[in-house]
Amino acid sequence: MNDKPLKVAVLGCGSVGSQVVRLLQEQAGDLAARIGTRVEIAGVAVRRIDAPREVEVPEGLLTTDAEGLVARDDVDLVVEVIGGIEPARSLILSALEHGASVVTANKALLAEDGPTLFEAAEKAGRDLYYEAAVAGAIPILRPLRESLAGDRVTRVLGIVNGTTNFILDKMDTSGAGFSEALEEAQELGYAEADPTADVEGFDAAAKAAILASLAFHSRVTASDVHREGISEVTAADVQSARDMDSVVKLLAIAELIPGPDGDDAVAVRVHPAMIPRSHPLASVREAFNAVFVESEAAGQLMFYGPGAGGAPTASAVLGDLVTVARNHLAGTRGAGESAYADRAVLAMGETRTRYHVAIDVDDRAGVLAAVALAFAEHDVSIQTVRQEGRGDDAQLVVVSHEASDAQLSATVEHLRGMDIVRDVTSVMRVEGTSE
Repeated sequence: MNDKPLKVAVLGCGSVGSQVVRLLQEQAGDLAARIGTRVEIAGVAVRRIDAPREVEVPEGLLTTDAEGLVARDDVDLVVEVIGGIEPARSLILSALEHGASVVTANKALLAEDGPTLFEAAEKAGRDLYYEAAVAGAIPILRPLRESLAGDRVTRVLGIVNGTTNFILDKMDTSGAGFSEALEEAQELGYAEADPTADVEGFDAAAKAAILASLAFHSRVTASDVHREGISEVTAADVQSARDMDSVVKLLAIAELIPGPDGDDAVAVRVHPAMIPRSHPLASVREAFNAVFVESEAAGQLMFYGPGAGGAPTASAVLGDLVTVARNHLAGTRGAGESAYADRAVLAMGETRTRYHVAIDVDDRAGVLAAVALAFAEHDVSIQTVRQEGRGDDAQLVVVSHEASDAQLSATVEHLRGMDIVRDVTSVMRVEGTSE
């Protein structure tokens, strides 16, 4: 056992930070045995000293001087769990510059400006670990970075936002509308008072960018991710999925597809989609997360568990802390950024997918043929079509075969301009089924 303790600075003491502090104290003996030296909290940076907290922080450790804390000579490791872009970015860069390794849970910062952080860590010869940035306690980043390092990952498909999964699950099981399900999620603490980051897909898009970067060894930022949220998903959409023995999920999808030059390119998207109930992701209920990974040698793998919450996320933070601490004692560092492939990131229009389209039309002869012709004109093949009559009008529900998203989008715009079409009431992608 090393006599010199490892000094850890914690930035933030909210739901995650407070649990990190608790675990560092409660598991001090086990952590020391696993690392090879004691871990001591050097300080906990907060905005207000007198704010109420979930755990009691030892007297003298709280400080509002985060800049001074990360610059201390005796700090070996900094845990950043304050979130957001600034001051988190400046604090992480300062910590690395002053010789500390960093463990962060900051998905938004990594997705927006990860290369800057990785380059700073490389220059400083220090570690930057971030398992907690995606899917809470679920170990997914380390398997992509290490366990599958000898394999070729071709696709990552996941439910990475617990709030939206809870809402869509309630809409499926109870028949509730979006607003009603969102209100329940807020009452139970699964959704914030302002749920925009979750329900509009920003949170999932940041996580998708991180997953794609690791899986495909290329730099992918949140701005590269096509993003659609779930606020437009209706009870009718959920019922249509049920009629197809499917469910609606907000999916983060990152995949390798042929680029214009024939080389592999990266496509990354976040949007609601219908998936069959037989698919493993369809059984992910309430606020849980799951990530489905496909690779050439390992085949199909699924990682499942609680994707958010103070204690689960703190578990992932502590896992990184143990690894970084061991590296520190050994005088080594873990793998840094792997962006050697430098693959192009394609626009959404070049991605191949399938559509479920519900169309209100005049109920008269020739309508079905005219709609089918509209699909054919954009080189989109129809897989199934169902018609329901309702007096003077009818509804057609069409599921397409796979085509480029640009072709499918153009088809929908064509339909909206047709005299026989009263309204295109629903457009949703279909995933997880074979052609």
